[in-house]
Amino acid sequence: MYDIKDSRAFDTDEDDYDTVMASDLTFFGTIRFTKPFMIKGKMSGTIEAASDLLIDTDAIVNADISTDRVLVRGKVTGNVTGRQLVYVTSTGSVKGDITSAQVVLEPGSMFTGKCTMSQSE
Repeated sequence: MYDIKDSRAFDTDEDDYDTVMASDLTFFGTIRFTKPFMIKGKMSGTIEAASDLLIDTDAIVNADISTDRVLVRGKVTGNVTGRQLVYVTSTGSVKGDITSAQVVLEPGSMFTGKCTMSQSE
């Protein structure tokens, strides 16, 4: 991953996450969390958090997301708000608006929507 000024690297190992939604799970509803969370399966609804969120490579998320930092390796349809950072890797895609203090779109990533960069809280 690229170095991001003023941002520690995301933990990308499954063992570094308090909760992991497995690849064989499908969830509909609202997810709220305060510790790092990884999604490997399918999710539809709303995500509200005060921590890091990793959407893994094969994950499919149809949700509006509001969290501190978001790393997107999979597919997201919905608006994404990362108070500190939204990072979309080369395997990731976002269809929706992104709002964050810092936005990184790796070469090869897909993004359709409006991007607003704002000061972090």
